[in-house]
Amino acid sequence: MSNLINLLLHFDKYLNVMIQNYGIWTYFIIFLIIFCETGLVVIPFLPGDSILFATGALASRGSLSIAVLFIVFYLAAVIGDTVNYHIGQKFGSKILNKEHVKYINKDYLKKAHMFYLKHGSMTIAIGRFIPIIRTFVPFVAGIGEMPYSKFIIYNMLGGFLWVILFLGGGYLFGSLPFIKYHFSYIMIAIILISLIPGIIMVVKDKKNANNIDDSNII
Repeated sequence: MSNLINLLLHFDKYLNVMIQNYGIWTYFIIFLIIFCETGLVVIPFLPGDSILFATGALASRGSLSIAVLFIVFYLAAVIGDTVNYHIGQKFGSKILNKEHVKYINKDYLKKAHMFYLKHGSMTIAIGRFIPIIRTFVPFVAGIGEMPYSKFIIYNMLGGFLWVILFLGGGYLFGSLPFIKYHFSYIMIAIILISLIPGIIMVVKDKKNANNIDDSNII
């Protein structure tokens, strides 16, 4: 865990080393990270928002191509969600019926399901901005047999907004002296801010559960 935190906080330094060692293959490595974070429910903890911002910041300094990054991230996000949707469609019901599933946190799955029930199709787009939830939302959509024609529209919309916001933010502000000298703190802020919606959802769930318990007592 400490290694993952260190990677997130100093991703710009690691990425510079990666660029020097692997050159153009760096784009493929970045693609795999985002694809796995959005497409595989067994690894929802991979960084997403922070990588988008960090690579955008490096692109503003000329280390990477912003145009290529946008294409790479957008394709990884859309393809990842699509694969996740089809996995959920094919295996989701079997997973839900099991009490314990290795490598999959069913609490996260239930939260994503509740989020999906509350927000409907827009969950596919909104969920992009909530870590962990974004990994489970397409999986849940597949389980719920959401029409693929509708899913792909919200998938493409959400992916576009997500990439534009975080990658564009890094590109626009990454070259500012304040951002360059306080990059680790900026990464912490991005991680914390991205967790806020999930925390609010958990608090609301607990509050609703307490209200139900109180009403039963009365």
